[in-house]
Amino acid sequence: MGLFDWLKGDAEVPAPEQAAPSGPPTPEEIADSLSRVDQLAAEGHVPPAVLSRVHRVTRRLRETLPRMRNAGLDSAEQYSLMATATDYLPEALSAYLRLPRDWADSRPIEGAKTSLLVLVDQLDLLGSTVDKMYDAVLQADAQALIAHGRFLQEKFGHAPTAPPKAPAGPRQSIGPANPLDLEV
Repeated sequence: MGLFDWLKGDAEVPAPEQAAPSGPPTPEEIADSLSRVDQLAAEGHVPPAVLSRVHRVTRRLRETLPRMRNAGLDSAEQYSLMATATDYLPEALSAYLRLPRDWADSRPIEGAKTSLLVLVDQLDLLGSTVDKMYDAVLQADAQALIAHGRFLQEKFGHAPTAPPKAPAGPRQSIGPANPLDLEV
């Protein structure tokens, strides 16, 4: 296609080939995505406020994702966790990193907020959302523990509430009960 064809707009531009979706990402693909995000943040020399938030989100995702299948999360919550790891978090960071640092960190783009502050808000939102899902996952495990305890109580009776008493008998003393009672 020549310059004239491009300017004229008559020639068809071939569409870029897109891979057919192969289903949800595998645990390995998710782990790779989180590693790439951590690396991108470190190599992008982002401000410490961004780096700490990125690490908070990736750490919490690494803690939550392996537990989500057994936690009873609905498919929308599972999708949100996977999409956060493979799309939402990487895209937020990449969009910020495409901007020159001095411009991104000093020029308002949304009201009085700079790109840096917009990114920090996005990372805080992702972080609090992932924290809530992590709590929900752990709550499911905690409820399972409570249910198992109830089962055991029904099966075997109530556990003793006080420690057993020592057998009654003569008290043997090695020394005086009160160390101040020693004779000099």
